[in-house]
Amino acid sequence: MNRALPVVRLRVPTHEDAVAWHRVFDHPDVMEFHGGRSAELSVYEELTARQRRHDAERGFCLWTVLDEAGDVIGFTGAQPWPWEWGPRGEIEIGWRLGRTHWGKGYVTAAARETLRRVRAAGVPGVVAMVDARNARSIAVTRRLGMSLAEVYTTPARREGHCYRLAL
Repeated sequence: MNRALPVVRLRVPTHEDAVAWHRVFDHPDVMEFHGGRSAELSVYEELTARQRRHDAERGFCLWTVLDEAGDVIGFTGAQPWPWEWGPRGEIEIGWRLGRTHWGKGYVTAAARETLRRVRAAGVPGVVAMVDARNARSIAVTRRLGMSLAEVYTTPARREGHCYRLAL
């Protein structure tokens, strides 16, 4: 049985969102597949600034996700794959939520809106790179209709799955 997805709002990240992302992602479960520990605030300051540039140049980015109350709960969106390994030159869709918001449908709702927006921006397809151990994110890729296309060994010597979706 499919449940109704929550209402989410996406916005281009503000400078203040760097502080909010730093706060909501400061949990070992959230960072398990992202280096294992919380990033410094400066990482989020640089990331939000880069996303503002992506939005201005491309019409999409990693957007801040707001819940029904208008609180920052994470991010979702798309950006060019930034690494020298993996699906170079492709647009990756991604998401990250604060731990207290897991399991409520926020990522699926936000990722579906992301797909709508990148399609409108003329992107012909997206990839999602997911750690092979991350069952929650793999489930999201399936809900979005993505298919496993490739398997990579990451620089951290982990297995990474590349899911694809034509838009």
